[in-house]
Amino acid sequence: MLEWIEANLRFAVFLIPLFAFAEACIGIGLFISGVFLVAIASLVLDQQLAGLPLIATMAFLGALLGDHVGYYVGRWLGPHFHHIEFVKKRKDAFTKAESVLRRYGYFAVFIGRFIPAIRSIIPALLGITEFDRLKFSILDSLACALWAAALAAILLGIDNIF
Repeated sequence: MLEWIEANLRFAVFLIPLFAFAEACIGIGLFISGVFLVAIASLVLDQQLAGLPLIATMAFLGALLGDHVGYYVGRWLGPHFHHIEFVKKRKDAFTKAESVLRRYGYFAVFIGRFIPAIRSIIPALLGITEFDRLKFSILDSLACALWAAALAAILLGIDNIF
């Protein structure tokens, strides 16, 4: 993949929102590591294809879109979720998880954004629990902005070290 990027540097900038989306999107995000995003973003910054503000903005937009796809998939799946055989067999665990999300959903948006293992799952679970759409959008925008700022700080650190 890095060979392709080096051969097609002019397109590398567009991989930033794509990988930010992929690592946040339900299903895909379980298999895409944030390391890919950091590597691509640091290459883009090192090659001066884009400045840090543009990189952070593109990552923010990709992450926000990925989270919202997951949230709305959860909203769509919500009414059918409890009828899935896997969920029926683990009803107690899912009931407890939903209770926690209903109570601490505000914090889950932020915590979920910064923990890779659950980053793509939390928005969908919040959608399933019918967490308020406007509140989710506002909180997720703030969480993605903080996350993009953290990405920018990591890129600055990498740039200063190397």
